[in-house]
Amino acid sequence: MQRRLATAVERSPHIPRPNKKPVLHTSILLNRSPFLTRTPTKFEEAYWAYQGRIRRALHNPFPYDVYFRPGSLIQTRFNVEERAREVHAFGENFVQKREEAGIGGQSIVSESQVAAAETLRSQEGVGEALMSRETDADRTNDLKSLDRLGQRNLFCLLHTTSDGWRFPQGSVLKQELLHHAAQRDLTSECGENMDTWIVSRQPIGHYELPTVEHTDPPHHVFFYKAHIMAGQIRPQTKNITDFAWLTKQEIKPLVSESYWAAIQDMLSDV
Repeated sequence: MQRRLATAVERSPHIPRPNKKPVLHTSILLNRSPFLTRTPTKFEEAYWAYQGRIRRALHNPFPYDVYFRPGSLIQTRFNVEERAREVHAFGENFVQKREEAGIGGQSIVSESQVAAAETLRSQEGVGEALMSRETDADRTNDLKSLDRLGQRNLFCLLHTTSDGWRFPQGSVLKQELLHHAAQRDLTSECGENMDTWIVSRQPIGHYELPTVEHTDPPHHVFFYKAHIMAGQIRPQTKNITDFAWLTKQEIKPLVSESYWAAIQDMLSDV
């Protein structure tokens, strides 16, 4: 067989990237942890109520004589509260049938005992209405308040004239450790009016900034996790036009796709 010559294919010349030293940056995921326990779901409420009924049905008799002086007002109040717990677990009809049958022991109370126990409770401030789990910041949707969404993790996001929405970020100085740079950059952008704690000396993530020109040196951002315990952000530069405390789901539509792909696994879903 005769082998024919292959057609030459023109290839675009490969332009090597200049061997420039990369520019390092640190960025801080400043987190406000939840300060309220999560509201249980209907299934969780039903499960714990069922477990509570089983526990009350199988528990050993309570040793009243060990903890209370017989006939004392404290014992009366405990009996009233114990009866209320029995009603909550098994229902009013079940508790009444037990009392009519003479079952229940010390938990059986009279009307005079109930009145005395209620007087003691009011004197001690027991039973006062609890504060609402919804704050003023939730009602007004104040994105700058640390009081909003107490059941969720919030993260600080800054809006800058150059980069849009991003986490607090800054450059690394020559011969400076990354975790030292992270603390300095956080203070230089957000101010000193905060009590913060950077969790580790090791970064939790990395992101390479997109370059405009092929000749630009690569810019690498190393992310650090931090917590805020007190205080509030006070932007220190004119480049920062706004800030907000946002959940993971609220951050996604504000940042670029490449930025989101780099940070999404570092943020808490709760």
